[in-house]
Parts: sequence; C-alpha cells; structure tokens
Amino acid sequence: MSPTPRISARVGRIAGVSAAAAALALGVAGTASACNISEFTAAANCTDGKGVITVTDKDSSGTPATVTLYLQSNGSEKEVGSQVVTGSAEGATITFEENWAPKATYRIHVKTDKYNVDEDIKGGVTTPATACATEKPTPPASTPPASSPAPSKPATKPTPSASESTSAAAPAPSNSASPAGDSNLAETGASSNTGMFAGIAAALVVAGGGVVFALRKRGAKS
Repeated sequence: MSPTPRISARVGRIAGVSAAAAALALGVAGTASACNISEFTAAANCTDGKGVITVTDKDSSGTPATVTLYLQSNGSEKEVGSQVVTGSAEGATITFEENWAPKATYRIHVKTDKYNVDEDIKGGVTTPATACATEKPTPPASTPPASSPAPSKPATKPTPSASESTSAAAPAPSNSASPAGDSNLAETGASSNTGMFAGIAAALVVAGGGVVFALRKRGAKS
C-alpha cells in the first residue's frame, strides 16, 4: 500500500526539522570554539621589582592573535610593542616589559586572521597607584677594621758641615779670672825654672871670680 500524501508531508517535515537542528548545533559548536575578544584579559604586574603588562588568551581554538600595547597619555598614545599569542583552554600569557608609572593607562588591541577579530580589550589596563618596589642592594660584607699604621721612624738629623763642626768645636771664651801668678808668667814669658837658672848663674860668677883671683896670685909670685 502506498503512503498517503499526509504521511509523506509529515515525514518531510520531520526530516527538515532534524536537519535544521543539526545545522544549529554545528553552528553553536563552531561559535563556541571560535576566537573572540572576550577570551583576552590584561593586567599590570611587578616582576623582580620591575613593571610588566601581561595579556592572557584563553582561546580553546588555538587561533594565533597579534596583540599590540599602546601607552595613552594626555590625549595621545605611543606604541610600546607587539607580540603574537596562540591561545589555549588553560590560557596562554605573553609579557610586555614595561616599567610603567603609577596610574598609567594602556590600550591593548587584538587582531586575528581567522574569525575576523580586530578590536581592543575592553577597559584596557590602568596601573596601580604605587610603583613597583625596586630590590634593595645587597649590603657589602663587613670588612675587618684596618690595622693601625706602624710608627714612622724619626727623621735623621742632617750631618753638620765641616765649617759648622769647627765652629761648634771651638770653646767659648771664659769670663772667669785666671790666677795672678799664671797671668804674670804669661805676660813676661818666664816659667817656674827662672830661680834655678839664676842660682846657677850666680854660682858660675863666683867660680869665675875665684879662678881669676888665683891666676893673679900666681902671677905675682912668679
């Protein structure tokens, strides 16, 4: 028995609904796995006392994305740098070494070739009010106290010259009076032997007189 037109129409409707449901499920699944800007987050952190900006991509589709960082200041902006990140369900993170100032504002732009993502991360990043604390330098090791210097040798006195030695050796004139006898002897040139010489001279005179007297007496007798 051939199916009636009503049954055929019902079967066709069921098949169409099933196909539409399958297509919708595939579309939802594709949309869920597609890369979108909501999967990107950014933050300002400190690493080893230096400021950094990190961007994390939790795109389970693994779509490569180009992330560009801009510093905004007084109505203008300056490009800090650009990196490529490949997202994952656990999250892939890239780091911009930016020694940021407190309360600075950054814009982060994301662009992909697939799924046509080309927009900024909502809200960007505003850095904390306090800058990163720099590491304190390691204090130098304590050094032992310096030993006291050895006593210096006394300076050698210069050797006096010959003229100085002669003048130093000469005795100073004495102001004390010499004995009277010594002074007279020095003035007359006599010595203590003068009396002895005078006695000998007197004896010779006496002897000479005796000789002369004897000779005269002998001549008278002859």
